[in-house]
Amino acid sequence: MIRVLRADDQALVRAGFRALLDAQPDIEVIGEAADGEAALRVAAELMPDVVLMDIRMPGVDGLAATRRIAANERLASVRVVILTTFGLDEYLFEAIRSGASGFLVKDTEPAEMLQAVRVVADGEALLSPSLTKRLIEEFAANAKHPQPGGGLQRLTNRECEVVALVGEGLSNQEIAERLVISPATAKTHVSRAMRELRARDRAQLVVIAYESDLVRPGWRG
Repeated sequence: MIRVLRADDQALVRAGFRALLDAQPDIEVIGEAADGEAALRVAAELMPDVVLMDIRMPGVDGLAATRRIAANERLASVRVVILTTFGLDEYLFEAIRSGASGFLVKDTEPAEMLQAVRVVADGEALLSPSLTKRLIEEFAANAKHPQPGGGLQRLTNRECEVVALVGEGLSNQEIAERLVISPATAKTHVSRAMRELRARDRAQLVVIAYESDLVRPGWRG
């Protein structure tokens, strides 16, 4: 059973998400929070698998709460999916840097929302399909100037290749096809790279790929 905490300052929105999630045989909403501070407290008490976190909340907002969850070793197993009414902008980049494992806009189709919860609970990262390609393009245009290195010396050449492909938005299956290896081997390379680079998930590998100069589409100068 996937245990979910929903954090949103609007009671009606929380109720709608609870109805959707609780109707699934493999998902259970174990708690709710109306602001980031409450989300932190409830997450520490109940240890959910996934937190569905709104960005704009009174007091401690969703980004600040996500950073504090990611920094807390006791909550290392807790995954955060950011939900917002806003599209691709600075919130998305900051959410990923803060440690979020997923990012969805609130008008996402219910089936996609449920898939997000399941994928993130399984240890993967997820972005709305409509956002993934734009994320890569916008990251290239807006991320800070790359800093060569970034801990990549701890990786093998093949692992660096894999991180670069993650940075391009490829799945394990697509990486396997590109490098002519098995999906299981691709997953092993991704997992080791995440461990060596201390990335919580694939979303943070995208950040590292750009900021370490492994991927450079759109960069100038």
